[in-house]
Amino acid sequence: MNLNLYGFGPRHARKWIIVDIGVTFGNALTPGIDIIMPDIEFLKDIKKDILGIVLTHAHEDHMGALARLWPRIECPVYATPFTHFLTEDRLAEVGLLDEVPLHEIPLKGRFTLGDFDIELITLTHSIPEPNALVIRTPEGVILHTGDWKIDPDPMIGEGVDIEALRAVGDEGVLAMVCDSTNVFSPGVSGSEAGVRDELIKLIGEYEGHGMAVASFASNVARLETVMVAAHANARSVCLIGRSMHRMVGAAQAVGMLKEITNIINEEQAQDMPSGHVLYLCTGSQGESRAALSRIARGDHRTVKLGKGDVV
Repeated sequence: MNLNLYGFGPRHARKWIIVDIGVTFGNALTPGIDIIMPDIEFLKDIKKDILGIVLTHAHEDHMGALARLWPRIECPVYATPFTHFLTEDRLAEVGLLDEVPLHEIPLKGRFTLGDFDIELITLTHSIPEPNALVIRTPEGVILHTGDWKIDPDPMIGEGVDIEALRAVGDEGVLAMVCDSTNVFSPGVSGSEAGVRDELIKLIGEYEGHGMAVASFASNVARLETVMVAAHANARSVCLIGRSMHRMVGAAQAVGMLKEITNIINEEQAQDMPSGHVLYLCTGSQGESRAALSRIARGDHRTVKLGKGDVV
């Protein structure tokens, strides 16, 4: 989970910004615990001096605790359009939408909170609109990267803004706060463009078979890849799982997935030959309550896979 706190000013008059406020999930080492949130006890003593919460992107480990913890912080929240839409949705679920001062910041935008001059730099990651923050203060510059994966051909959104990063480096950086899974693993991550080419071929090898594909719902570029690959093989796509519908709705609301025309609902899928449908499901990590696990157990209300079908 992520919660970063930056302060500026003398001890008696210091002001703060929060960057991200996420959760992590329980595992075998935490029996009976589903969600773990940051300990924000420290914040109660500086609550009146917190200028805002800035969200770098919409992954749960970066924004998933906002709705639960905001009532103990009560400050403005800032996010780019895709993250803003999902934040609105989350706040509405808990009845906070009309209480939270939520501000939409454009991609590559720049805004000021007290002595903090904050500029957004576009990166690439496994979710739309990941942003690095250039945090300028009278004492110098902090580069807070958020999460990133350098993809030269991300398929959705712009690529990494190399020129903006280079300009910040030339300006001078006091410290870089960086977070990237597998950053210490040698090698190069594959591009989404390569995945798309291979998936079109792979789905084509199973003509006439029922098919389900599982994915992280937040990886909108991967969802689009699956949809494009399905269309190339004369299949319609049926979304299965609440978060799948939520993420696709958010993407469409901010102008993504405009070229996708082959999404159908579960009732329409039931009326079609199985070889012409691709079920796009949550549950790629085997989560017991996710759509794919329910399908595998045979207790999903509409989706049934049988012998010879493909996952």
